[in-house]
Amino acid sequence: MNIKLVDLVRQNQRIKSELLPIIEEVIDSAEFVLGKSLEKFERNFASYCGKKYAIGVNSGTDALKLALIAYGIGESDEVITVPNGYFSTAMVISQIGARPVFVDVNPQNYLIDENKLAKVLTSKTKAIVPVHLYGQAAEMDTIIGFAHKHDLIVIEDACQAHGAKYKSKKVPYGETGVFSFYPGKNLGCFGDGGALVTDNPTIYDKILYLRNDGAKKKYSHKMFGFKSRLDNLQAAILGLKLSHLDKWNQKRIENAYKYSQLLGELENIKIPKICHDRSHVYHLYVIECQKRNALQEYLKKNGIETGIHYPIPIHLQKPYRDMGYKKGDFPITEEKASSVLSLPMFPELKEEELNFVVDKIKSFVKKNY
Repeated sequence: MNIKLVDLVRQNQRIKSELLPIIEEVIDSAEFVLGKSLEKFERNFASYCGKKYAIGVNSGTDALKLALIAYGIGESDEVITVPNGYFSTAMVISQIGARPVFVDVNPQNYLIDENKLAKVLTSKTKAIVPVHLYGQAAEMDTIIGFAHKHDLIVIEDACQAHGAKYKSKKVPYGETGVFSFYPGKNLGCFGDGGALVTDNPTIYDKILYLRNDGAKKKYSHKMFGFKSRLDNLQAAILGLKLSHLDKWNQKRIENAYKYSQLLGELENIKIPKICHDRSHVYHLYVIECQKRNALQEYLKKNGIETGIHYPIPIHLQKPYRDMGYKKGDFPITEEKASSVLSLPMFPELKEEELNFVVDKIKSFVKKNY
């Protein structure tokens, strides 16, 4: 048996007959940039997230960068975030001249430890970027309460959490959040893509300028901006996929439930911990194993593809080592980086494949513990 970590071919084949007419419509219109397909998707995605506005851009990375700039974050400001997500969350903070200030994570759910925020607060702190990692929302009530108390901005990194809920409300739970539409995400396009959603009309207006060379109207530039637009073809594809997203997320949840039922009895395998007030959409199903590398190799030999998210914490990447960060600064993040393993997870995963993965994990545990 050959089981991929994410099998996009299956999904594409299932919706191909729906996608082709939509793609042809964009081709026939010859409207490729800032057109009706994008406007329609932005309206629908804003509504899906329960927000007033959505702005399509070329990646989740740019969505966060433009959000920070629109909120006035810049030179010498400090932004609190985590060291255990994808590199670009911290990278864009550094790119705009601000400084990422890392907070270690909760060992139970890998999310930002809201109880450590006060320890890193300074007069330079201007914002918090909580990451809804693997598809589960961070503890937003506490984070937003802390932010209000100290006059901080909150921008939620929801790039892995399309459709996830915190206390029955879809993320972003607060005013503003950003999403990635990278192909492997719960809602992915056929290339790079991203969006910002917000309830703030001022931020919405600023980002309309920022994403399009500083102009909303052609040849009328009010500021310096960027060329960061979600093209109409990707928007049309995302619009079709959005209509399937809740169904696909439900399949992910069902697959995760089966994994947890079957693996939960193993003492040497730690399954994901789900917070009772949240709806996890399982962009990734991540287990922990102290013999992670050996387990990964064993599964590979049996035709099972797995992933490690993320093998090197952000603070130990070269650019941040050069800034003085070192091993031992965030021990929980570092320990998790050596033990986490992402199992195959996608809506089209077959029950017999899932059972095969579980059987091989059980076989490994029996032989090695």
